[in-house]
Amino acid sequence: MLSTQVKFFLTIPALGLLALGSLAHAADWPRTVADSRGTHTLEQAPQRIVSTSVTLTGSLLAIDAPVIASGATSPGNRMADSQGFLRQWGEVAKARNVQRLYIGEASAEAVAAQMPDLILISATGGDSALALYDQLSAIAPTLIINYDDKSWQQLLTQLGQITGHEKQAAERIARFDKQLSEAKQHMTLPPQPVTALVYTAASRSANLWTTESAQGKLFQQLGFTLSTLPPAIHTSQSMGKRHDIVQLGGENLAAGLNGESLFLFASDEKDSVALETNPLLAHLPAVQKKQVYALGTETFRLDYYSATQILERMSKLFASK
Repeated sequence: MLSTQVKFFLTIPALGLLALGSLAHAADWPRTVADSRGTHTLEQAPQRIVSTSVTLTGSLLAIDAPVIASGATSPGNRMADSQGFLRQWGEVAKARNVQRLYIGEASAEAVAAQMPDLILISATGGDSALALYDQLSAIAPTLIINYDDKSWQQLLTQLGQITGHEKQAAERIARFDKQLSEAKQHMTLPPQPVTALVYTAASRSANLWTTESAQGKLFQQLGFTLSTLPPAIHTSQSMGKRHDIVQLGGENLAAGLNGESLFLFASDEKDSVALETNPLLAHLPAVQKKQVYALGTETFRLDYYSATQILERMSKLFASK
């Protein structure tokens, strides 16, 4: 997999290329953005952003970026609304008239029809349109964004710098940090360490969130310690090399779910019951102690909206007596 850390530079007369991080607030256009495929000059703040990644769209909406269209997942499933947009921000997208590009497989024709001035694609995950990069980059400046090794705050900051919405990104993060600080004062955490995962009952498999994932980073911000896998476990990489998840199945499933508590993302009570009634997992301490928690079906992809919902859920689960 490509290294897709995006670097930001400003083109300023007499100064050449300078790191944007130190000059974000004084930034002017054009901006020259470098990613793993080269450099891209944005002549002005984008006004018609197309997101081919349903994961990135929520963060763009959170900073009021002018996203006009987005890729989607299957409509009306457990995680998505009737448009195929993720439930945690589907109403926001509807209010802003964000158009659905396609369902599932990316289409360069659908992107071109929106006449974008900036296209964003994710480097990993099921919503990546990386295979269409050459076609998309012929339509408009196209940037590859990696979300599998960042907190949602780091991703929000990155997208804010790209779009000129640094102020909105900082405000969202500050608002969440305040809520987080207040919530932690009234929470008593369960025994540590814990395991954060997405459980698939049909295949009796799981994806574990790592400490590098946005989900893992949020748990650490809350004060949790994530359990580490036993060294003898061999994990699957059927989804390619990724930083955010570890795939477990078969005989490795039970050994990998070794946290004192299990936190199920993209799940409801039916999922937690399915895990608890799996006979191969009945011996797990977390199952025996009834410390299996469903965090809601809107928590599969983490952004400002879903992170806030998780924080509210955790505040209720572990409110100090």
